[in-house]
Amino acid sequence: MSNKVEYKPLTIPQLRWNAQTLTKTYGELVAQPLEPGFGMTLGNALRRTLLGAIEGSAVTSVIIKGVNNEFASLPGVIEDVMHIVLNIKGIVVKNKEGKPGTMRLHVKGEAVARVADIQCDEHLELINKEHIIAHVAPEGELEIEFFVESGRGYRPAQWPIGQALQADNRIYLDAMFSPVVKVYFDVEKTRVGKDIDYDKLIVQIHTNGAEIPQDVLHYSVSVVRTQLEHFLTAPEIPFNDISQTVQPEKKEEAVEVRDLGLHGIPVELLLKPIDELELSARAHNCLISAGKKRILDLVNLTEDEALKIKNFGRKSLREVKESMKAFGLSFGMDITEDDIKRALKGKLTPSV
Repeated sequence: MSNKVEYKPLTIPQLRWNAQTLTKTYGELVAQPLEPGFGMTLGNALRRTLLGAIEGSAVTSVIIKGVNNEFASLPGVIEDVMHIVLNIKGIVVKNKEGKPGTMRLHVKGEAVARVADIQCDEHLELINKEHIIAHVAPEGELEIEFFVESGRGYRPAQWPIGQALQADNRIYLDAMFSPVVKVYFDVEKTRVGKDIDYDKLIVQIHTNGAEIPQDVLHYSVSVVRTQLEHFLTAPEIPFNDISQTVQPEKKEEAVEVRDLGLHGIPVELLLKPIDELELSARAHNCLISAGKKRILDLVNLTEDEALKIKNFGRKSLREVKESMKAFGLSFGMDITEDDIKRALKGKLTPSV
């Protein structure tokens, strides 16, 4: 196409991370408004890239002192080698330099061997320190050397061809390198001016803690962009120069049910009395005496505030938490009456 053509601008979306739910292992990104149909296009591309193209590190082989194959057993260790190998696959490693490294574990006498007991190279960091490797009996001893490598996605165990047993007694493991555990995305409609067919993309990213959601998203976008650049067979059309960021239209009177933290829960439920939770007489009476008569009053309490209610102990707290959990509710939801009124006024239905 000729560079002299006056092209129509594209809608440039705004990106926002949900600060209320953002952690080292979970992030929800909202991108809006997007050109009609682009929500599904970009959502699919990002999800596939996040799940299969992010670099990470994992244990790819081990040497366990006293055995030369994964079907053996160790005296004084409760788990057999197969079970130990499965536990080793659950170790989460953060590699600060992306280089291969080694780690060592030596436990003697009665103990629970955990990831926290492993000594590793300086450029390696262990994330899930409470993860159990094995249980060692009083007369037992467990000594393991771990070999860490970096890669993308899943890789089968790299056994040398034609060798059943290794000279150094090494056992090779299949490895899942990706730090991304799960990715979900949803596409909704959003308004820009009088147009109501623009897309709103919501991406939920779960990681194992080796990388934070913001970093894996940045990496995945870099991968997609690098790949697509090679499809340009002529000078790039400067859409960034002729387009501008568009603010999606906001309705003052409406509050999205998703933003209230309610997924598949009727808003009206919050205005009902706590009788709906079918609590025991003791817990019910304590809450009523403290003026917590509606479910809305209850979900706005923190656990510490609930424990300060007279005669309301930890047993009652556990009971109420279980009852609320059955409805998809929890303590500390921080939902105001104005939020409820605006949501009802907007006639919004719960998001599934």
